[in-house]
Amino acid sequence: MRVDKNTLHQLMSDKLHKAGLSREHADIVADVLAHADLRGVHSHGAMRVEYYSERIAKGGTNAKPDFKFERTGPASAVFDGDNAAGQVVAKIGMDHAIGIAKETGVSVVGMRRMGHSGALSYFVEQAADAGLLGISVCQSDPMAVPYGGAEPFFGTHPIAFASPSADGRHVIVDLAVTVQAWGKILHARSRHEEIPKDWAVDKDGNPTTDPFQVAALNHIAGPKGYALAMMVDILSGVLLGLPFGKDVTSMYNDLTEMRMLGQLHIVIDPARFTDREAFLKNINRLMADLNAVKPAPGYDKVLFPGEGSRRRKLAYEKDGIEIVDEIYAYLVSDVIHRNNYDNKGTFAV
Repeated sequence: MRVDKNTLHQLMSDKLHKAGLSREHADIVADVLAHADLRGVHSHGAMRVEYYSERIAKGGTNAKPDFKFERTGPASAVFDGDNAAGQVVAKIGMDHAIGIAKETGVSVVGMRRMGHSGALSYFVEQAADAGLLGISVCQSDPMAVPYGGAEPFFGTHPIAFASPSADGRHVIVDLAVTVQAWGKILHARSRHEEIPKDWAVDKDGNPTTDPFQVAALNHIAGPKGYALAMMVDILSGVLLGLPFGKDVTSMYNDLTEMRMLGQLHIVIDPARFTDREAFLKNINRLMADLNAVKPAPGYDKVLFPGEGSRRRKLAYEKDGIEIVDEIYAYLVSDVIHRNNYDNKGTFAV
């Protein structure tokens, strides 16, 4: 079914608030979730509300955090999120990163002790909205087999980037270093759909199209994706003095346990490297040059990164966001959660 974005935002915020978050924090989390759904990234949208609500209600998300921000150098800082909702910590962390970058030209802000933050595109888009370049990386729990390995070690470990342009459109890159994010598997489950056979493997290491038989994900491009996963783990885990590798906490094992995750934002002011107006115009030229590339058979046009999600956003704003019926039914119900996720394995089964 289709739901107006404001209605969906309110439903999600209400559920998270009833689970225990302050209204301010519930609104931030709902904003990030609606951002994902508006862009067709439903794996990081409303379908996550029940999981978050269960963790909040069981104490695995700190609903009353004591935030601590420390400036560690002219362009660096560490933000301790006290295991609050990840979206809240990542958003506030990016606000700090933007402020420092406007002052010094560049900034690197590490966020320590936080929950799952959802779609990273939201946070790098904050930087682009401020006329800056944004980069963000974060950890996730072990669910992908390393190249040459037979058991999970690193997570999906997403990487995001955003750039502003002269006409208000943004280049947006947001990708997991696995063939698909775990949320895409969850989305396939919610719709009872098969997945492509290159996404994941079953318990015996064989490719599977059944989302309920997934035992591990595959990295993109074999050893290249595996190497990127290690890079992200170092930047958002080891660098911040947090658990890393196989020690990163499971999303579903114990919802009373704090996640202790890390994330790193890097923000760059293009005016410190070139003429600002020329930079913005050149981004638009780059977009136009890509759009002008001869399309391959079956494609109408070459899109620049972020253009497809922008088109979906405009369509959903006009016609409503497509939400799975059973997820909508949960959102409008009086149920906070149904104990669907606690004490499950890595893949919530």
